Amino acid sequence: MISTVGHLPPPFFKRGPAPLARLLFFISLSITLLVADLRFHTLEMARQGVAAVLWPIQRIAYVPVDAGMDLGEYFATLYSLKTENDQLRRRELATANQLLRQGHLEEENRRLRALLDMRERQPAEGRVAEILYAARDPFTRKVIVDKGSNAGVEPGQPVIDELGVLGQITRTYLFTSEVTLLTDKDQAIPVQVQRSGLRAVLAGAGIGTMELRFLAANADVQPGDVLVTSGLDGIYLPGLPVAKVVNIDRDNSFSFARIDCVPLAGVERHGQVLILGRRVTPPLPAEAAPTPIKPAKGARIKRKP
Repeated sequence: MISTVGHLPPPFFKRGPAPLARLLFFISLSITLLVADLRFHTLEMARQGVAAVLWPIQRIAYVPVDAGMDLGEYFATLYSLKTENDQLRRRELATANQLLRQGHLEEENRRLRALLDMRERQPAEGRVAEILYAARDPFTRKVIVDKGSNAGVEPGQPVIDELGVLGQITRTYLFTSEVTLLTDKDQAIPVQVQRSGLRAVLAGAGIGTMELRFLAANADVQPGDVLVTSGLDGIYLPGLPVAKVVNIDRDNSFSFARIDCVPLAGVERHGQVLILGRRVTPPLPAEAAPTPIKPAKGARIKRKP
């Protein structure tokens, strides 16, 4: 008994590394994985697999929420639906003359374009998708829609609603896709002032607004001007409504004016959207193709050994 005083019994299990060593190891491993995924996209396949596996679980988890929201909307929209139907009926009667003449005007427009040797406008094909939820990152403006790579959605396709441009597909999964909204800080779109035809670049401010950048203080822009897509980026079709100018700060001490805009589309509202197909760039005409340079008569052509 005296010999055992002051001695601890031997541990039953072998102790591992110290807690500080474990912490340093996992911090180093996390940083390595973050850098590797950012630079080389090493975890893209794992991310796709995890998203595909968790998709049924996400849908099951949202079933009670969706059922509650649908039930509330059913009781809340009975009266509004009847009112909306009456308004649509009156609007249809008011625009009956234009609807009856639309086919004739389209045919006349096609004949005039053919007469002036102008190209036909590119068709805007697409598929309807529904916004499921907003992205988890609070520092970005992104939403998730219920159409993925299995429906033919690809990164780079523009997304619009009934009012204007919403954003662009930036990442696709098997059943869902990620849409980066125009108000995101990393998003920019070439636009044109509808009134004056001035071209500019519209960038997101990250707080639900946008701003026109790199425009001179005396640029021909006024509050209330509507901005539409210019089509110079090869992604968006020209003429789509994007935003409206709400404030202009022309400070002579700065070279550029500060022009604040608000998007016309419901970028902060959840609902249904339209994913447009990829824009097909028309081929160059035969007369615009580069002509090979022919050597002058009698000139000797140097051949490489």
